[in-house]
Amino acid sequence: HAVNLFLDKHGYKASDISAVGFHGQTVLHIAPENGKRGYTRQLGDGQRMAEIVGTDVVFDFRSADMDAGGHGAPLSAIYHQAMLRKIHFGPDSAILNLGGVANITWCDGDNMIAFDTGPANAPVNDWVEAHSGADMDIDGKIAASGTVDEDRLKELLKHQFLAAPYPKSLDRFDFLASMADGLDLADGAATLTAFTAGSVGKALDLLPQRPKRIIVCGGGRKNPYMMKELGKRTGAEIVPAESVGLRGDAVEAECFAYLAIRSKRGLPFSYPLTTGVKTPQTGGRLATKVTA
Repeated sequence: HAVNLFLDKHGYKASDISAVGFHGQTVLHIAPENGKRGYTRQLGDGQRMAEIVGTDVVFDFRSADMDAGGHGAPLSAIYHQAMLRKIHFGPDSAILNLGGVANITWCDGDNMIAFDTGPANAPVNDWVEAHSGADMDIDGKIAASGTVDEDRLKELLKHQFLAAPYPKSLDRFDFLASMADGLDLADGAATLTAFTAGSVGKALDLLPQRPKRIIVCGGGRKNPYMMKELGKRTGAEIVPAESVGLRGDAVEAECFAYLAIRSKRGLPFSYPLTTGVKTPQTGGRLATKVTA
């Protein structure tokens, strides 16, 4: 129904649309380990979506990659590459998405590397909700009023995931708010936010070339304290997507629209250095509208 409202608002009919890219809501992500297949689960009925909207729907984007031995994430790399080409940025730049989990994409020509760097907003949001009842640290004001526990942060940044080679991926709950247990509300928020930023700094160390500029998409870019910490903990120029002509709130939606068309055309969207598959893979399942 939300898709139909969107089409109506912008003056489109279902027949104008090639396909809806329907990712769904991730409720489980288990990365492959020691040759054992990973698992992923997104809520959402692609066939029902096709019936309600009246157009093709591409859904279940991650399973084929996992069947081929990949992590099923991140899938945004090929679209991030298109974004970097659009704005004519090279290997001195990277795109960082700050959702519940953070992921980064770095490109040098056709070579793409992408992986989850660590948590983004999830631990600090959960911390603030548990200790204040608020949904999130709006504008980073709670964290900004606190002090980072640098000794604890130093220990947290020794986590084995952060030094592990890519490809690698995370579930939203792999890093928890309990990392700040024992701190007060403000200091805990500050420390968890700094951990997100420090994790990105560790990720930059893994790349073939350390980017000097990070273009930030996703909700985390609206947190001034997180953006400030990113600059401090990475040493890079931190640039919100809008400042280079991109739409930071729409990147995820644009990405899965892009992947839907690649899926319909049989084009790949996961790669050895993004999800760990042996060869480039396409994916997604196609649901078509039911006609009488």
